[in-house]
Amino acid sequence: MHEHQHDYYRAIQDSTAQTDSAPFIEFMLGMMRAAIIVFTPQVAPRLTPQVMRLLQVSRGRMSRDQLQAALGLKDRKSFRDRYLRPALDAGLIAMTLPDKPNSRLQQYRLTAATIAASESFFVTATPQQRADSP
Repeated sequence: MHEHQHDYYRAIQDSTAQTDSAPFIEFMLGMMRAAIIVFTPQVAPRLTPQVMRLLQVSRGRMSRDQLQAALGLKDRKSFRDRYLRPALDAGLIAMTLPDKPNSRLQQYRLTAATIAASESFFVTATPQQRADSP
């Protein structure tokens, strides 16, 4: 933020002069969007359509069976190879029992980074961008 301090104060000044918070909000959203874009190259190549679908159906903690049912999938190997493993490897989801990967009690959840990125997308995206997202 330090390198954009002048722009920050300018946005505050413009908001004050216009008695409207829009210039400041637009500045802050732009800064958040820029920060997200910095991390996008690391994540984007791993977002296959299958992984995107998995992220979309994930709600809190879910077992493998619950995730497969939510996706309408029956083949465990295909689910593991095309959905679960790529999402785990990319750090988009995490095991609730990482020390016991084969536990019958194992569940999966979205990581904090995935949740933050998705919330930022919905804050900064236009309605059309949100409608066009997979």
